Amino acid sequence: MAFERTEDLRIVREAEDIADKIWDEIINWNHFVKDTIGKQLVKSADSIGANIVESQGRFHPKDVTNFLYMSRGSLSEVKYWLRRSAKRQLLSKEKYEEFIDKIDNLAPQLNAFINVQKKRKS
Repeated sequence: MAFERTEDLRIVREAEDIADKIWDEIINWNHFVKDTIGKQLVKSADSIGANIVESQGRFHPKDVTNFLYMSRGSLSEVKYWLRRSAKRQLLSKEKYEEFIDKIDNLAPQLNAFINVQKKRKS
């Protein structure tokens, strides 16, 4: 049985796509905004995929799911910072909705991935 490389998992690619699109948006913000909201948003967006990848390097199933739960927490944090960014008029309504749609699409995939990993035998 062939295993899919972690970086080839659809969920990882989608998390990376979200993080890259957020980066592309934030890179044009002014220094103050980048240094405050921008850093938080980029770190939490990058953390979604990073924790998924790290989970796959763990041996014990509980470690795997703990990192996936951290990824889910980062997903929620991204939504928070996107709301703050939109409220402060740093993102257009269209960009905000585009990002939220991507996050809302990734969330059930992440939950399904968590459920599959929970069923793994130690």
